[in-house]
Amino acid sequence: MRGRRYFLAAAICVVLGLAANRPTADTGATDPGAFVSDLSAAAVESLTERGLSQPERADRFRALLTAHFDLPGIGKFVLGRYWRSAAEAERQEFLTLFEDFIVRTYIERFSTYSGEAYRVQTVRDDEDGYATVRGEIVRPNADNLRVDWRMRWDGAEFKIIDMVVEGISMALTQRDDFAAVIQKGGGRVAALNDVLRQRAAAPVQNQSAAQ
Repeated sequence: MRGRRYFLAAAICVVLGLAANRPTADTGATDPGAFVSDLSAAAVESLTERGLSQPERADRFRALLTAHFDLPGIGKFVLGRYWRSAAEAERQEFLTLFEDFIVRTYIERFSTYSGEAYRVQTVRDDEDGYATVRGEIVRPNADNLRVDWRMRWDGAEFKIIDMVVEGISMALTQRDDFAAVIQKGGGRVAALNDVLRQRAAAPVQNQSAAQ
């Protein structure tokens, strides 16, 4: 996995760490655009608090992540065809390690939040309970960054299933990265789990998106 950018985890961390213009009405539970804005604002309030320790920040990040992202669905998707061939124990271990990988790798980015804002532009109903929020990250000292969110309605609220950053699907890119590791390990999901377990045990500062 070295030399590839882990777009899914990086995008989750970046966009969760953005301030947003919150809607005037409390419609976040049912309106996709409001959901995105509310989640971003809640993340800023919770995760950029001064004096917050890394373990506390990690716990808060994990809580937001598991509450608002469809991690089991994302994990199954990024494992791709290897999900079907994996034993149940390997699947469950992968989902646990995948969550740890996201949290441990990117949590330190919240300590460098510099006031960027996410601006919702349009909301598209994709039918069958799916929706896409299109918008951009407004950056004071750089070009704006296009980020679209894909989400599904689970019967109670929206769950994020993918992000498309400058036209690149985070879930598809992560799936390609993981497939390369599995293929190198002889087609075994256990080989990917071994790599993720090693990364989870490594110092936080060595876990970068460029590795």
